[in-house]
Amino acid sequence: MRVMGMMSGTSADAIEVVVCGITGAPPHIKLDVEASRTVPTPLELQRRIHAAATIEGSDVESICLLDAEIAEESARAALATVEEMGLDPADIDLIGSHGQTLWHAVREDGSVASSLQIGNGARIAERTGISTVSDLRSRDIAAGGQGAPIVAYVDWLLVRHATAYRAIQNLGGIGNVAYLPPLSDPDTPPLAFDTGPANVLIDVLMTLITDGRESYDRDGATAARGTIDEAWIAELLGLPYFERTPPKTTGRELFSPAMGADLLAQGRARGLRVEDIIASITAFSADSVVDQYQRFLPHPPDEVIVAGGGTRNPRLMARLAQRLPAGTQTLTFEHLGYASHHKEAIAMAVLAYETWHGRPGTLPEFTGVRHPVVMGVINPGRLGHGD
Repeated sequence: MRVMGMMSGTSADAIEVVVCGITGAPPHIKLDVEASRTVPTPLELQRRIHAAATIEGSDVESICLLDAEIAEESARAALATVEEMGLDPADIDLIGSHGQTLWHAVREDGSVASSLQIGNGARIAERTGISTVSDLRSRDIAAGGQGAPIVAYVDWLLVRHATAYRAIQNLGGIGNVAYLPPLSDPDTPPLAFDTGPANVLIDVLMTLITDGRESYDRDGATAARGTIDEAWIAELLGLPYFERTPPKTTGRELFSPAMGADLLAQGRARGLRVEDIIASITAFSADSVVDQYQRFLPHPPDEVIVAGGGTRNPRLMARLAQRLPAGTQTLTFEHLGYASHHKEAIAMAVLAYETWHGRPGTLPEFTGVRHPVVMGVINPGRLGHGD
């Protein structure tokens, strides 16, 4: 099948689109990326998404309208990608669209009550004519899971190593890890969970510091001019989330704009320049990953393979490599033949493919779900589709 995957992450700065040729069935799925595209989200729409992802800035009408608007943006991105490939929509068998997460409702005990992704799949199917799988997290949560990290099952299918212990680390807005024991060790179970903030707090702080002129630290340039406050990082690693045992997940409901504003005030109270604050929070994001590995991974990873937008921040990547144990290789997803920033869109394509064939897209070891479940809702298109 030729399957399109689409993903918009916590930062809501772009829709990542990939087109994959996928064949086979677990454990022998084969995947070939035929095309990829990054479609920037208009700044005004991004701001409204971020506002709607807060208690203070949201209302039912704005969320309802955003659900439709994000779907329209997604459909336009899908059709533009098809045109760029020189294909017709009928040449795409299936779309897997994650949509935009607005809220992940985590209870005090760490369980997840619900999760809201908007970007209506029915509207995407109607606009493109292509059958669309959406709402990929709900069934996992209904069966007692965290609903995240849902990409871990795809990592399990595609990138286990024969002998190396691998940690597949995504550095999007939120960080998540899929810990994959090698094929030579069938006795050690896999594990997946959200490690904490990756870019989300850096982005919030940059937005606040520049009065909205910059929404992220381009190339880590601001952090590079700063001095890291190591004592502050040690305090932040005492946050309750880091002590909670997996399975666990988090998002902007915890690592929020309000937390970013509080961190800015804390940094200023500590006498730090804005560059020092960004440098410290960048280091904190990297250190939180290593902290979670030390606490919860059953075996130190031989390889940490990093994907997501954080791979484009040299300061974040350098700190991560510095803090990992000696002998651990730090690689990017390009090492596996894929673009780092398209990893989650590829996962959406694979999950949609599995859903289309009535197969589970999650495991208890990854999300805490009570039993494997088929993920998502299928919205049939008008066009023919493969099998």
